[in-house]
Amino acid sequence: MEQGSFVEICGYVATICMVLGYLPQAITTIRTRNTDGIALPTFLMMGIGGIAFMLQGLLHEPDIIWSLFLTNLVTSSCSLIVFAIKIYNDYFK
Repeated sequence: MEQGSFVEICGYVATICMVLGYLPQAITTIRTRNTDGIALPTFLMMGIGGIAFMLQGLLHEPDIIWSLFLTNLVTSSCSLIVFAIKIYNDYFK
């Protein structure tokens, strides 16, 4: 197996693990709207970090790193949704 293929496989395995590891918390929070045990700065930083990784994946030369972009698209979206629910619960309820 060539090194490039191995690196790509590692990237996609990481994508699957990160998304499957992160989604249960996001889905539970979205369904229950319960954010009592969630630290606001954590989800804010995770969202910002995910957006930065998305940009890195898109701007990588000579090719886009799709596994990096896709992983962080999903996790950033979930982080920002959980962050918005947390803000609503803490400041507008």
